[in-house]
Amino acid sequence: MTGLMLLGIALVVCACGYFIYGRWLVRLWGVDPNARTPAFVHEDGNDYVPSSKFTVFAHQFSSITGAGPVTGPIIAAMFGWAPVMLWLMVGGIFFGAVQDFTALYASVKNEGKSMGMLIEQYIGKTGKKMFLLFSWLFTLLVTAAFADIVASTFNGFKPDGGLATPNAAAASISMLYIVVAIAFGYFLKKCPLAEGPKLVVAIVLMVAMLWAGIEYPLYFDKTTWLYVVFAYMFMAAVMPMWLLMEPRDYLSVFLLLGMIASGVLGVIFTNPAIELPAFNGFVVNGQPLFPILFITIACGAVSGFHSLVSSGTSSKTVSNEKDMLFIGYGSMLIESILAVVSLIVVGAAATGGVMPKGTPFQIFAGAVGGFMGMFGLSAHVATCVITMCVSALALTTLDSVGRIGRMCFQELFTSGKPEEMSGFQKLMTNKYFATVITLFFGYLLCLGGYMNVWPLFGAANQLCAALVFISLSVFLKVTGRQGWMLYVPMAFMFLATMSALAMSIYGIVNKLITGAPFGMLTDGLQLVVAIALITLAFLIASNGLKTLTSSEKGSHAKSANA
Repeated sequence: MTGLMLLGIALVVCACGYFIYGRWLVRLWGVDPNARTPAFVHEDGNDYVPSSKFTVFAHQFSSITGAGPVTGPIIAAMFGWAPVMLWLMVGGIFFGAVQDFTALYASVKNEGKSMGMLIEQYIGKTGKKMFLLFSWLFTLLVTAAFADIVASTFNGFKPDGGLATPNAAAASISMLYIVVAIAFGYFLKKCPLAEGPKLVVAIVLMVAMLWAGIEYPLYFDKTTWLYVVFAYMFMAAVMPMWLLMEPRDYLSVFLLLGMIASGVLGVIFTNPAIELPAFNGFVVNGQPLFPILFITIACGAVSGFHSLVSSGTSSKTVSNEKDMLFIGYGSMLIESILAVVSLIVVGAAATGGVMPKGTPFQIFAGAVGGFMGMFGLSAHVATCVITMCVSALALTTLDSVGRIGRMCFQELFTSGKPEEMSGFQKLMTNKYFATVITLFFGYLLCLGGYMNVWPLFGAANQLCAALVFISLSVFLKVTGRQGWMLYVPMAFMFLATMSALAMSIYGIVNKLITGAPFGMLTDGLQLVVAIALITLAFLIASNGLKTLTSSEKGSHAKSANA
């Protein structure tokens, strides 16, 4: 098998998924291009901001395309390239893209409500509270895993005391992106540009930032960068969408799409041979293919976090319902292509069927950086750019998860009209207080390092997807829409992720029993979170499934612009 064959299969399959299955869902459920979307109805200049199709796509794609599509497939390749490729294609088209699009669709049809508020409307207040608590705990895991990845990537010093120039350059570029994004957002607010001139200005700014960051790297250690990352998350969580997140995502998306294009073109021109076996067995290194494969590969196949982005931020900026397929379904399939490129990269870098040494980011950056060299970039510049790209994957997820975590915490304590809330409720729903609480607990989990948090994060992420499938199935049924295509993804993801969470709890408890090193702050907190997640999942699932089976089809048809 060659890389070009795998890439060709992925491109054809994803194109068919978008133009056949995706458009079939649109025809089945219906969109109204003349409807006033929540972005216009509830425009507030903060969360609800009408934005162009590509601007919303840039935010959605930048937010969902975290470290997962690079990390997951490369780690899961230990099972062989065939099961990874199969899961990326089947999961991407029938699981992930469907979830992302349906969550966006349901939210836009319901005043831009988040998934938790949708559950309150269609399942009940108890279900809402449990899901919001689950989602908030999940955002803590995302924060912990990705903040540690970014801070480690930005660390400008090698273990031997030397300087890590590409890391420092990536950090410098990222800081420039934040400052320039704020200035760019303010400029666009005062002097709106058409899409053409806006695109040109964005590309010029991107090139200038890359040059400046490479020329003037920033050298700080991991701890310092960790504080900077959390400070940035606080800013992104409380500042208006148009001032920071949207312009930053808009500027970042060209870098990310350029990285994917470089990988695709590199595979086309070099057509590397896949040196990994197609299948290595159902148990590898003591890890069973089920459920490990399906929680290791999240982004690229299906990720519960995507639904929180679709319903939490993107739905509040959609200007026209007809844009939703491109934003929700399309962005997921592009992520699947990136995941396939990652699989090809690790397959080509293998020797004698053995995976190369190094972190997934190192393997990916080395290969794609080599591809960029084909276009005339020096090895140093290519390495700096790719290091920036892989760190941007995680950083653009962090700004969204900080905002979503803040919203989940606020919604947990929201009830009735604002003027009727108690002093305690007003404190809990204050966006600054909610942000500080969310980031504080995310920081505590972060102290354990992303390798300790990642298994729990992966299981919780996929379990979130299962719970979202249940909730969306209820929405489709009670609004008179067909929802049977969500039933298999719902059942499969619930079974896989509950199995994985049970394995995580067993592993942590086993440390206590066997006397293995046990950290109260890291392992203890992870154990509490894992037990809380699995308990909440059972309660949410039983509540949602009860509503799904007992409710009448079309009983809420008028409430969702049917």
